[in-house]
Amino acid sequence: MILPSYSPGLHILLTLETESLSKLTDSHSFIAKTDSVLEKFGLEKVGDITHDFENDSFTVAFCLKESHICVHTWPEYKQLTLDVYLCNYLQDNTEKVKAIAQEYIGYFEAKVIKEFEIYR
Repeated sequence: MILPSYSPGLHILLTLETESLSKLTDSHSFIAKTDSVLEKFGLEKVGDITHDFENDSFTVAFCLKESHICVHTWPEYKQLTLDVYLCNYLQDNTEKVKAIAQEYIGYFEAKVIKEFEIYR
């Protein structure tokens, strides 16, 4: 059996800046947004973990059947980092990863400071 070439997937890493401090301190709203994103794009959550820090920043990691979405916020700097990776096991998810990143840029009303696209 000859298998077609395989690309494991696209991994987007973003550093964003926003004036919307409430979005950088409200992990519950981020989780609700992510649940909406997962439903919209047909992704399956297998687990998640949240840590709210003393300064109201937060870290949330969603483990997906397809891979993961993670965020870390720094309200004191008006910044966050976002990590979106979907593997291509059953289909090419490249455009889906890009669209999900745009969903979060819109959600945070953010300006992109750094963006890395890693094709694995």
